[in-house]
Amino acid sequence: MESASDNTVLIIEDERDVLDLLALNLRKAGFTTSIAADGAAGLEKARSEKPAFIILDLMLPKMPGLEVCKVLKSDPGTRQIPIMMLTAKAEEIDRIVGLEFGADDYVTKPFSPREVLLRIRAIMRRGEAKQYDERLTAGPITIDPARHEVSVNDKRINLTSLEFKLLRTLMQRRGRVQARDRLLNDVWGYESVIDTRTVDTHVRRLRKKLGKAADVIESVRGFGYRLREK
Repeated sequence: MESASDNTVLIIEDERDVLDLLALNLRKAGFTTSIAADGAAGLEKARSEKPAFIILDLMLPKMPGLEVCKVLKSDPGTRQIPIMMLTAKAEEIDRIVGLEFGADDYVTKPFSPREVLLRIRAIMRRGEAKQYDERLTAGPITIDPARHEVSVNDKRINLTSLEFKLLRTLMQRRGRVQARDRLLNDVWGYESVIDTRTVDTHVRRLRKKLGKAADVIESVRGFGYRLREK
């Protein structure tokens, strides 16, 4: 997800005391805040600023919160931004409709600022985890992390868990040279450099399994490996 800032929270709320309470607690927790007092202004800010997170009141002037949520979640440019609905209404139907429109969470007033912060952090952590579940492609190679599958030209190949993790790491950092000791740390979990030939051995096995597609993994003499950008 691309955003103007990795820690900006947009608060769309027309009650000034609620807005001030949220903004104060978010800033104390290290977040940057942006505010809008009606639905139309909030929608415009969400589109232009692309914040990391949105707190959206249900009852807003100019444009209701549910409509703002629906528009944002149907737009490819903003659909990945997590939204927490905020409302004085506690009826089950409002919560269900909000979640059906794509809201990630739902908090009713009065609320605990600490609970809101905990929920925001939990949702953002889930979002970071999802990035690692997205399908990756490089030439004829496709990785589906959710299914733990790798295919070359649509034909599935069987990799060990370490080979899978090594390939995924290289694909996620496509074009960037990865030192052997960095790979040992990130893929194998070794804190210190032991025998970097471990990396070479696994790269050699991985290339063999990739067959003709193996040339996407480049050796950088005396340093490590990288995945070709094209």
